[in-house]
Amino acid sequence: MGDFTHFDNKGGAKMVDVGEKDVTRRKATAAARVLVNDGTFELIRGGGMKKGDVLQVARIAGIMGAKRTPDIIPMCHPVMIDGIEMDLWLDEERKSVEIRSSVSCSGRTGVEMEALTAVSTAALTVYDMCKAVQRDITITDIRLLSKAGGIHGDYAGEK
Repeated sequence: MGDFTHFDNKGGAKMVDVGEKDVTRRKATAAARVLVNDGTFELIRGGGMKKGDVLQVARIAGIMGAKRTPDIIPMCHPVMIDGIEMDLWLDEERKSVEIRSSVSCSGRTGVEMEALTAVSTAALTVYDMCKAVQRDITITDIRLLSKAGGIHGDYAGEK
């Protein structure tokens, strides 16, 4: 299976053994975008959604998602997360909810999946809270923005 680390030499799935890796400081930042129509955007901005404050509920959901990543992504190691930052804001021009998460730890494996799960969970929560007023909401641009730490070095994608 070439360079894929989650397969054994017979092609079977495996969890990577990180026991020999050094503990280092690690951080990853991810982003997502939720596109809504004008009416939904105004309801989010004005606090008019019946389920509550969309951005605050999605923020909490994102934090919970990061903490539960190894429960839903099969080969992820449980990571002792040191911190999670969730930022959600409205973009007037795009009529979108912009989502960014930074996750940090001191460990033997990175937190990219935790950051990506955080923004994905937050985006799904925005969808859930708004689906009663709009069915064609689009979740898009889920991506890793940056990572630091570990043997593979730092990564900085497009912002």
